[in-house]
Amino acid sequence: MQPTDTKFITRWSDAQPIRTEDELVVEEPLEIRVRQQSLIVVMRTPGHDFELAAGFLYTESLIASSDDIEIIAYCEESDADVEVPGGSSLQNIVNVQLREALNLDAQSGWQRNFHANASCGLCGKMTIESVRQQVSPVKSGFHLNQAVLYRLNDQLRKAQSVFEKTGGLHAAGLFNAEGELLIVREDIGRHNAVDKVIGQALLSDLVPLDQHVLMVSGRASFEIVQKALFARIPIVVAVSAASTLAVDLAEEGNLTLIGFMRGRSMAVYSCPERIHRES
Repeated sequence: MQPTDTKFITRWSDAQPIRTEDELVVEEPLEIRVRQQSLIVVMRTPGHDFELAAGFLYTESLIASSDDIEIIAYCEESDADVEVPGGSSLQNIVNVQLREALNLDAQSGWQRNFHANASCGLCGKMTIESVRQQVSPVKSGFHLNQAVLYRLNDQLRKAQSVFEKTGGLHAAGLFNAEGELLIVREDIGRHNAVDKVIGQALLSDLVPLDQHVLMVSGRASFEIVQKALFARIPIVVAVSAASTLAVDLAEEGNLTLIGFMRGRSMAVYSCPERIHRES
């Protein structure tokens, strides 16, 4: 499946309608199964599905490392014993086979109701408390010069190839201490884009990411900060605003949260000591 498709639309310019083709972002459901047991259905942009599955399991604390994964594969026809939501493609079902020694039922994240809307996020102080119990605050001594941070937005924007065609995707990018873009992923869901980035880092044995920066297009939500904490990312940068709950969790997790990164300006919501002035 391709991340984009063309549709005929009517485009208006002043009083003149014109029939033309337009390129749109593909949105398809992805069912993630663990040991052939359905875990969640997420709406996503096709591509990097195995990374999305791995990143989701990791940032939801269902696995501790890539060693917990034996294999990730699309379901074969004999495995598809239920109707695929939204279509018949078996590339909309991913099965994760975990190593036999892993007791999935004992993992705290398994008790959460995953069959909610994957983009709705979480809310409430109870959730912050549960995250704090599962993951300790970031203790990385990582810091960055402000000049490096100011360069991130342009790099992420230039790497958004599908956004250039459609204008309809979120992006997440992982940067190193020199401001080099290491991984970039696009998706119709901002949380999916983050999971794809972290999933690729996990499968490439880069985790923990305590010397890296995560940047996202759009706003910084609670779940994005939560996922960064699980990956031990010390700095999260967003193009737009942060929510109150995201800031609360960032403060509790000793994570530097930055919003409104545009040009040479930014709003630092938490842990500003990691940012140094230009010398």
